[in-house]
Amino acid sequence: MSVAYGKVFLVGAGPGDPGLITVRGRACLERADVVIYDNLANDALLEYAPNAERIFAGKSTDHHTLLQDEINELLLEQARKVARVVRLKGGDPFVFGRGGEEALFLAEHGIPFEIVPGVTSGIGALAYAGIPVTHRGLAGSVTLITGHEDTQRHKPAVDLAQLAVQGTLVFYMGVKSLSHIAAELIRLGRAPETPAAAIEWGTFPRQRTIHGRLDTIHELCERERVSPPALFVVGAVTALSETLSWFENRPLYGKRIAVTRARGQASELVIALRELGADVFEFPTIEIERVEAPPDFGPIGAYHWVILTSVNGVDMLFERLETLGLDARGLAGVKLCVIGSATREAVQKRFLRCDLMPDKYVAESLLEALVEREGALEGKRFLLPRADIARSFLPKELRARGAEVTELIAYRTVKPQSSEQLADALVAYAPDFVTFTSSSTARNFCEILGPARLAALQPKAAFASIGPITTQTAQDLGLAVRAEAQEHDIPGLVQAIVRALSA
Repeated sequence: MSVAYGKVFLVGAGPGDPGLITVRGRACLERADVVIYDNLANDALLEYAPNAERIFAGKSTDHHTLLQDEINELLLEQARKVARVVRLKGGDPFVFGRGGEEALFLAEHGIPFEIVPGVTSGIGALAYAGIPVTHRGLAGSVTLITGHEDTQRHKPAVDLAQLAVQGTLVFYMGVKSLSHIAAELIRLGRAPETPAAAIEWGTFPRQRTIHGRLDTIHELCERERVSPPALFVVGAVTALSETLSWFENRPLYGKRIAVTRARGQASELVIALRELGADVFEFPTIEIERVEAPPDFGPIGAYHWVILTSVNGVDMLFERLETLGLDARGLAGVKLCVIGSATREAVQKRFLRCDLMPDKYVAESLLEALVEREGALEGKRFLLPRADIARSFLPKELRARGAEVTELIAYRTVKPQSSEQLADALVAYAPDFVTFTSSSTARNFCEILGPARLAALQPKAAFASIGPITTQTAQDLGLAVRAEAQEHDIPGLVQAIVRALSA
């Protein structure tokens, strides 16, 4: 009688940048029941497996949470309990990842498995450092070598005699034995002046590349305190990094930026900052809470204008329409006014055109644009789907001009539950910039941190605001705003930070 076991997927997580996971690797994570991961797999990848049990089996040079034999037994135990087990390993499972040992163990015990290759750091990290592993006229071969020492003889574990004088050499896990490796390569005939480099935390936002010569790289790495995980690269191709380096030359490279926007809406800002090289810490200070029972705001077609001031307002309005059995056809004859390019895009995604968008994304400019467009506002009917804490300026001024205004509380902005550990982690992170996308993000930020943490944070951190209203709130709270978006949207906020750091 056969016994049905689950299946184990040995998935290469890539060298660190979560964007380097393969399509197949991501699909395995999305369907996983259990994910067993190590310390070189970026934690961000676990977001692709929100419903899976997560088991940390991290290993490093100096510390083993689980020994390899224990990891093997854990894979076997989990495969006998659940359907889909993902073993998420940094880099590629079969390149110094001991994936072969794990696969053999599974095969011996009759457990089905699949190997999902990943980008190995010896290729990916070099590409991010601007070092091609092969290049015509400079290197016709590349050799990936373990840098672990023979601990009994205190020398490299690989016999370098056949490898020393040709092509590009990439040593994994070789920081502690770097001096011995370099000396051995020179003894075997590699020229002391051969270009060499060390790449620390390759493809992560904190990546750092140290350049030197084969005979000096060890001293440079000691001086710069290079530590694992790091690669040691030898060969003429390393000199090309001076021209080809792109990852470390981005405008926000190495800058630490805290994003306080609601987690569900932070992705656009986070992605934009990371693409420019920033290391991002997500510290949400607001949450968007839906208002369950929609009030009756009358026939939608009876309004002259619907004013939408945020993407949330657009989303909530159309959810309300659906709840009431209506759709966009009910807006026939109604003019749409929006604040901000993101709000306009949200409307356009619903195949609707915006009739009016002010040049400046504030209520004062919106009112001016309406008056210029309509002239007298007396008798005009306006619907404003908005947050419960939205400014009163617009409805107040519209009513003062004789307009009829219905305010629809489409959503609430609330302060999230934030752990003391996360607040402490933010202070330890020591951000260069903290971003505010609304007045409520600034207010809640101060409340969550408290006076002591704010005092510890402020000597290093600068603050960036999406617009003048948010800036004023931050300043009233005692926060010095160094960057304010000229265009009051996410791209404008990002550009304001870039300008402030390049000034």
